Parts: sequence; structure tokens; C-alpha cells
Amino acid sequence: MTTFRIEHDFLGEKEISNDCYYGVQTMRAKENFDITGIPIGSEPLFIKAFGHVKKAAALANRDLGVLDVKKAEAIAYACDRLIAGEFADQFVSDLIQGGAGTSTNMNANEVIANLGLEYLGHAKGEYKYLHPNNDVNLSQSTNDAYPSAFRIALYLKVASFLDALEELQVAFYNKGKEFDGVLKMGRTQLQDAVPMTLGQEFNAFATALAKDVANIKLAAQSLTEVNMGATAIGTGVNAPEGYAELCVNYLADISQVPVTLAADLIEATYDTSALVQMSGVLKQNALKLSKICNDLRLLSSGPRCGISEINLPAMQPGSSIMPGKVNPVIPELMNQTCFYVIGADVTVTMAAEAGQLQLNVMEPVMGMALFTSLQYLTKACNALKEKCVVGITANAEHSKNMVMQSIGIVTQLNPILGYEECSSIAKEALATGKSIYEIVVVERQLITQMKWDEVYSIDNLIHPKFIAQ
Repeated sequence: MTTFRIEHDFLGEKEISNDCYYGVQTMRAKENFDITGIPIGSEPLFIKAFGHVKKAAALANRDLGVLDVKKAEAIAYACDRLIAGEFADQFVSDLIQGGAGTSTNMNANEVIANLGLEYLGHAKGEYKYLHPNNDVNLSQSTNDAYPSAFRIALYLKVASFLDALEELQVAFYNKGKEFDGVLKMGRTQLQDAVPMTLGQEFNAFATALAKDVANIKLAAQSLTEVNMGATAIGTGVNAPEGYAELCVNYLADISQVPVTLAADLIEATYDTSALVQMSGVLKQNALKLSKICNDLRLLSSGPRCGISEINLPAMQPGSSIMPGKVNPVIPELMNQTCFYVIGADVTVTMAAEAGQLQLNVMEPVMGMALFTSLQYLTKACNALKEKCVVGITANAEHSKNMVMQSIGIVTQLNPILGYEECSSIAKEALATGKSIYEIVVVERQLITQMKWDEVYSIDNLIHPKFIAQ
């Protein structure tokens, strides 16, 4: 049989199930903010980060003599359980909420307080022995605790995404080596350009992603500046002298994230530029990933009436009416994920712009945008690597034949015959359907077979050298 306790805040009393470690303020948030249906407990790194923040605060307060040693011990015990991944189901506030994250902060304070009360031998809700505001939130405000936990969680989530992105980059690099000798036609503006190798194309994909890895790592460093000790607006009201520095030192040690104290706590309390920067590099990465997947879809188009230079792994039947049709569903999956991330960047941008005076109250929606973007991109990168890239095969002979039948290869003759003559050759080839070889060597006899073989050797097509008459 479920039992209940009565908790109160300055708005009145509420009945709380004794199965719940959260309290009255969290209950109000649960009732008020039902937007996404995604509770903050679905982001375990966020809950873990709150454990780091609240433990660091408790230890700093203990050292400075403003928090009883037994209370600090109880808070640390509760935080350690959150850090271990327990009680995520007790974090029920919606990811999007009003109040600048106050409900999330109080959700953490209440859960930690009630876990600490049990540790001290008291019942849930007996806050006279350990209070969510007076003790767990001592020397803090939502306005420094929430942003600090958010940035730590984001830093850790970025690290997981980077693992997936780097593995995808390696998969493209490995395919680049595998396809090193596969001759194909390069294309600009969807028209034949000049020859290259499929390996060069895939290696360029890997290079593009490697640059993004470096950019994301750089952006992640800006997340490590925190404003713990700022309290309400950055003046440090209600925090003892020396608390900010001590708390952040503890936070770096406990979280193993290299956090540092912001030099200007007033600026750091309202500024969200680090979040905008992170969102921006994720958008940039999404654009690159989507472009790469567009290319994979084009290169695999066909199989008989398209480019068909590569084969993507067949993952599922592609039509309810057309037998035998197989679609590039994994690149399509990545495309749509990238569209979401690009849209989420607009959300972060507008939320950052909406900050007013000494606080940006819109961080909760920035949190949702960034957390979900990272989660979706991580899964999409894993899917693209495992279910697509590693299984790609090349249609080498088909690609080579397309090169030799292309009008684009006439470009290699510019240094020998000149642009005007080559234009004439291209025009005739286009009009008649004849090959460049047939016009240049057989009919017009503009170069010898030996010179043709030199210019159009596989090695020279892949690694072109300047060859004159």
C-alpha cells in the first residue's frame, strides 16, 4: 500500500508518495511542464553532473565551516549514488521548462536531501535534519549550479560522440585505402570533370571528418569554464569567501573534467557563447555528414540506370510495389538526422539571443537541443559506419569504362593539342557519340598510340603529370 507524506513550499502543501525521493517543488514542475515527455532523467550524464556539482559544493562548504560535517557526509553519499547512475527515475522534470532550470536544480536538491536523510537514519521529508535549500543548495543558486552541471554533462556527451565520429572517419579512411586503385570519373556540377580514384574520394571524406573532430574538441574546451560560486547573478551573494575557487577545485577533481573558474562571474552567469559555439560546430559537422551521404546515394544510384560506381549494403526491401528495389536507407537516415541538428542549431541561436540582463533563462531548451543533437548524431554515425560504410564495394570495371568513354578525359590533352583543338574534339564526341580515342588517334591522328598510352595510363590518370607534345 502506497503511503504519502505532506511537503510544503511557500505556495502551499502537496501530498508526495513515500516512494518518491523528489519533493514538492519537483512535483510542481512535473505538473507545470509537460511539453516533450522527455524527463531530465533520460540524460544520465546530466544527473551524474549534478552529483558532481552538489558534492563539490558540500565539500567546499564543509571545509569553510558553514556546513556540518555529518550533513556534508550525507550529501556526498547521496551524490555518489547519483554519480554511480542510480535514481535517474527520480528526475522527472521535463527537459524544457520555465524558470532557468530551477526545477531541475530543485529536483536534484530534493533527491539528494532525501537520500541523505535515509543515510542519517531519518525519513524522507524530515528536512529539519537535512534541507534541500539550506543544506544541499548551500552557497549556490540555480544560476550557477545548473549551468555548471549542464556544461559538464555536455562535455562528457561530446566525448562519447567524438568516439563515434572518429570511428566513422577511420572507416572512410580504410575504404580509401581499399579503393586506392579504382579509377573513376570525378564530377563537378554533376557533369564529367577529370579522372580520379574512388580511394581519393573516400579519403577526402575521412579528411573532412578529421577536421570536424579537431573543431569539436576545440569547442569542447570552452565548455570547461564554469561559474560555480556566482550564485544568483555573479556577485557571489550568500557564498563564503574562498568558496568559488575551492568548489571548482573539488569539481575538477570529482568530475575529472578540467573545469576552471570563470574570470568574470557576472559575464559567465548570463553568457551562453560556449553553447552557441558547440552547436555551431555540430551544425557544421551535420552539413558535412549530409553532403557525404548525398554523394554515397549518387554514387550508388542505379543499379543499371544510374552512376553505380559503388554498392551499398542491402539493408531491406525498398518498395511495397517495385520488386527487387533496394534503397540507400542508412545514408537517408543520416541525412534526416543532420536536418534535425541543423534545426536545433537555430533553437540554440535564438535561445542565446533571448538572454536578458544578468541571466539567460532559456538554457533548458538549449540543453534539449544539444543533448538530443549529440545523441542522434552518435547513433547515426554508428549506423552509417556499421550498416553502410564498412560494407561498401566498388564496381571497378564499370567505373573504369565510364572514364574511358567520357568526354571529360580530353582535358588531359590540353597541354599537347591546346584548348581550341580539344574543344573541337569534345564537340564532335558529344555530337556523334564517338570516343575521344577514336577521334584523336584513329581519325584525326593528332597523337600517336604511344603518346595516348602515356597520357592515359592508369598511373597518369590517377596521379597526373604535365605531359607536352
